[in-house]
Amino acid sequence: MTLNLELRSVSKIFANGDGVRDASIQIVQGEIHALVGLNGAGKSTLMRLMLGMKTPDSGAIEINGVPFAQVPAQRWARAGHLIEYPLTYQELSVRQNLVLSAMLRGLDLDAASDACDVIIDKLSLNKFAERRTGELSLGNRQRVGLAAALQHDPDLIILDEPTNALDPSGIILLRNVLLERAAAGASVLVSSHHLDEVSRIANRITVINAGQVIGSLEPGQPEIEQAFFSLVHAHSEELQS
Repeated sequence: MTLNLELRSVSKIFANGDGVRDASIQIVQGEIHALVGLNGAGKSTLMRLMLGMKTPDSGAIEINGVPFAQVPAQRWARAGHLIEYPLTYQELSVRQNLVLSAMLRGLDLDAASDACDVIIDKLSLNKFAERRTGELSLGNRQRVGLAAALQHDPDLIILDEPTNALDPSGIILLRNVLLERAAAGASVLVSSHHLDEVSRIANRITVINAGQVIGSLEPGQPEIEQAFFSLVHAHSEELQS
């Protein structure tokens, strides 16, 4: 099934004035879409809205043309996400956490075990598989969180700053898995403030600043960081004028 997630003129404003305003963005099948912005720009809020973790004040969110509130619950079993921090049971092993996560997404025990074995290998978690997650370094806990989000071959993937705490080998392993999932037809959205990394894999790059979508960047373009900061600076000056 073609997966098309669309936000049209969505706003969510918090009591302190932060949030997102009139944001429109589309995530389509077979693409890696990067959402970039400075810390506090609204990336995490926008992703929470896409996943139903927050309810918009206004605007429309649709999946394949179906309004968000009418999307069946089983549709979300085909999604994989990691927003800000990996959530694990610290007293359980890596393998136990991953099998449990896969079963919560509808896989039976055998299928969950198989999926767990595959992702453990892809993200090089083999030597940590039987260790309690509470004993792991921050970077390896991040790998476990990513493994949980990716192991069931989701067709919608939403990852917030997924390379946080990862070492270079972990970044390369994640990159390969995301490219593999997109090639298989998944719709992928990743947020980051590391332009050089997302530019390597993204088909589209959307820039957000102060809660507003302010433009786009061409993946692989020369001086992409300069282009990003020019967009952000111009928008920030516009807000102050």
